[in-house]
Amino acid sequence: MHLLLRKILFAVFISLTINAQGQQSNDSQKCRFTKTVYGYLMVLREGDNVLAEIENLAKEQQIPSANFTGIGFAQEATFGFYDFNQKKFHPKTFNKVEMGSLTGSIAWSEGKPSLHIHGVAADDKFDAYGGHILALKVGTGSMEIYITVNQEKLERKIEQLLNANVLQLNCLKTKI
Repeated sequence: MHLLLRKILFAVFISLTINAQGQQSNDSQKCRFTKTVYGYLMVLREGDNVLAEIENLAKEQQIPSANFTGIGFAQEATFGFYDFNQKKFHPKTFNKVEMGSLTGSIAWSEGKPSLHIHGVAADDKFDAYGGHILALKVGTGSMEIYITVNQEKLERKIEQLLNANVLQLNCLKTKI
């Protein structure tokens, strides 16, 4: 009887271990986006690199250009303040913050997606920080990003005077 109980407990242990491993595998393969009438809805999970996920979506779905908004928890948010005299960003990273606002655009530069993102993050003391986002990783919970696709493909190009990647418009000439 004692041997039979040990065998049963061992079988239960193996079953639970296999199920847990399968669940972890399923978590990493969870759907990250769905198509909507106007574009896409992304739901990113803990540890996801937000910029990389948006860039991958733009490549995979061949998004010509888009604008997006989002909210959610961030494990790490790196903001950059652009110094026009030095022509570079001065980065500052904040950990365990809530993104109260995330807004940006998707265009293309040299055949790759080019993102421009700004946001506001608040910490547990309700102090808020904001500006240009250089890096963003999802924290505990999730991050929701609503992407509205535009029909026209837009490009960004480095403008030497600023040394900044600037969105280029294809303006239509109207007759007066």
